[in-house]
Amino acid sequence: MEHVTISASGAQFHVAKTGTGEPLLLLHGWPEFWLTWEPLMERLQDRFTLIAPDLRGFGKTDKPVEPFGPPDHAKDMIALLDAFGIKRAGVVGHDVGGAIMQPLARSAPDRLVGLFFFDFVYPGIGPRMAEPDRLKEIWYQSFNQIEMAPTLVGATRHSCKTYIGHFLRHWAYRKDAFDGVLDAFADNFMQPGNLAGGFAHYRAANAGRIAMMKGEVPNLPKIKVPTCVRWAEHDPLFPYAWTDRLGETFANLDLAMFSGVGHFPHREDPDRAAKEIATFFGSLQ
Repeated sequence: MEHVTISASGAQFHVAKTGTGEPLLLLHGWPEFWLTWEPLMERLQDRFTLIAPDLRGFGKTDKPVEPFGPPDHAKDMIALLDAFGIKRAGVVGHDVGGAIMQPLARSAPDRLVGLFFFDFVYPGIGPRMAEPDRLKEIWYQSFNQIEMAPTLVGATRHSCKTYIGHFLRHWAYRKDAFDGVLDAFADNFMQPGNLAGGFAHYRAANAGRIAMMKGEVPNLPKIKVPTCVRWAEHDPLFPYAWTDRLGETFANLDLAMFSGVGHFPHREDPDRAAKEIATFFGSLQ
């Protein structure tokens, strides 16, 4: 694994990179950073050049001064591809990464070979996000916007590990998915600015989140880039039933359930996740 610092879009990005072949850009979620992709990178490095940045605000990448939402991250990713001299790439994303891929695909479809999503937020979820049985799952999206949240979570390493570890374990169906790396995740989020940097996503995305809950999302054009979605069977955060309106967002969609896993298919079953990714992008060549 090679670790490099890349200047792009007025910021310094930490990027983990490995492999040979066609480029795949890997976009992590919250509470994650590049390390979440390591099992996949190990399995795909003989087929693809894998580029896993820490998004702005996360890991060792620069932190945003203001709240930084999906359209801002999308601009960063185009600048990052330019910095690497990559004209077209496949993109794999999860959670926040999936939110970024949508404005990325609408703004620069010619730069993308295809899109591969694990569980993520899209407009068709709509008011279901605010249903009573969901509120006990999405409380963190409001808490993370509170000014004192980074101070409370980061008061001690133990409090940080408890908070971050809660989501990594609770959202996973296979509870051992992050065993062996929980300390690395805690150490990452204890680095200066990393809790606030990740929380900045929720402040920036809040207006869109509220509009979605009210059913007031604007009618956006369908994304035409070839798209594969593998949605977890047991995601407690984003139920599989919420895939029913994906066809309203994606014009060229391959959707299937990813059985036996929770919110993190790429960590819970990396062998199958790698196979699904390789099969999809192989079909586009």
